[in-house]
Amino acid sequence: VQLQASGGGWVQAGGSLRVSCRASGRAFSNNAMGWFRQAPGKEREFVASIGWSGGGALYGDSVKGRFTISRDRAKDTVYLQMDSLKPEDTAVYICAGGRRSYSGKSSNDYNSWGQGTLVTVSS
Repeated sequence: VQLQASGGGWVQAGGSLRVSCRASGRAFSNNAMGWFRQAPGKEREFVASIGWSGGGALYGDSVKGRFTISRDRAKDTVYLQMDSLKPEDTAVYICAGGRRSYSGKSSNDYNSWGQGTLVTVSS
């Protein structure tokens, strides 16, 4: 199983960026998908998750109202649209495949992890 994240990069504060994660080797169309992030020297943090049907989206408090998660089940791809980015959003964004069909905020809700993509927001 591979979860390949892409779309990271550098952006100025206030800007937008969209990251994607495509699953291969195993279909996740019937499972929840999620995004976590980890900044240098900090613990991994929940960002967003989405249920198998595209509903049931959950967001971390720090990104609520600014980030939007979506998915294309036919392409086995999950997206994270990030708007109004702040320097504190700088981190490696890691996608994860869920154990179940409904979304969750805990790392324990996921059993497949990608390598991540770096997002850098400058002030």
